[in-house]
Amino acid sequence: MKKIFAPVLLIAAIAVSACQPLSPQDRSNLGLLGGAGAGLLVASAFDANPQWTILSTVAGAAIGTQVARNTQTGQCAYSNGDGTYRVGAC
Repeated sequence: MKKIFAPVLLIAAIAVSACQPLSPQDRSNLGLLGGAGAGLLVASAFDANPQWTILSTVAGAAIGTQVARNTQTGQCAYSNGDGTYRVGAC
């Protein structure tokens, strides 16, 4: 089941992003979904046990939400770790 879930999740996230302009919250949510899917794919590729799969998925989601690409300006927002963000070149 999980081997099917991750690719479907990534395809759905990409499809949603292609349909409409995204608000910052939508980009953050898409980063969360994409990061979680990537973490799940990595855990699956290494045939990780359930605890490592959960940790990998959560870590991927955290990373996905911290880096949000602004496609209009070509800049990225990076988390400072204290709830604030800085903007710089990607």
